[in-house]
Amino acid sequence: MTTRPLQPATPGLLREPNLSRLLFADPRLAPVWTLLRIYVGYEWLMAGWGKVTNPAGVWVGEKAGTAVSGFLTGAVAKTGGAHPDVQGWYAWFLQHVALPNAAAFSYIVAYGEVLVGVALILGLFTGIAAFFGGVMNASYLLAGTVSTNPLLFILATWLVLGWRVAGWWGLDRWVLARFGVTAQPASRPVKGPDPSPQLHG
Repeated sequence: MTTRPLQPATPGLLREPNLSRLLFADPRLAPVWTLLRIYVGYEWLMAGWGKVTNPAGVWVGEKAGTAVSGFLTGAVAKTGGAHPDVQGWYAWFLQHVALPNAAAFSYIVAYGEVLVGVALILGLFTGIAAFFGGVMNASYLLAGTVSTNPLLFILATWLVLGWRVAGWWGLDRWVLARFGVTAQPASRPVKGPDPSPQLHG
């Protein structure tokens, strides 16, 4: 008895399901993605701008790192109890990496939020901007801060998945084209055998 290989005889690309292509790659849904993108971008821009322009200078300026140190110290204090808000491994990172470099992290956070916000609002490298926004949301969540982070993290994840069309009504429409990402005209299915690779059972 002979068995057939599970792999296709000739290598090829896996086909994207129609629903996935509609949700994450169809420019007709660009208006929906634009609303989500601008909302998330606005939230990040306002959060970052408030830090950059803080009159006390506790984020950027002479007292840079003051606000971050207070935040991180509070996060480390949440590691106690049977179900701590902050896990031990993350508390170790906060104590030994983040706190000793609080001033540097303060600048990274403040300007990082502004850059993510501007990029999302303009639709410039949307997927990358959303990814870094999600990283910041995850960092806040790991530090025991909920606020709007769960919602923004979910929306950032969607924007990463829809990177091809999320910035279609933005600068990505032209920037990504330079990297070969362009809209393909819809075509009717061709009758006959499917040329895509098939798995054999």
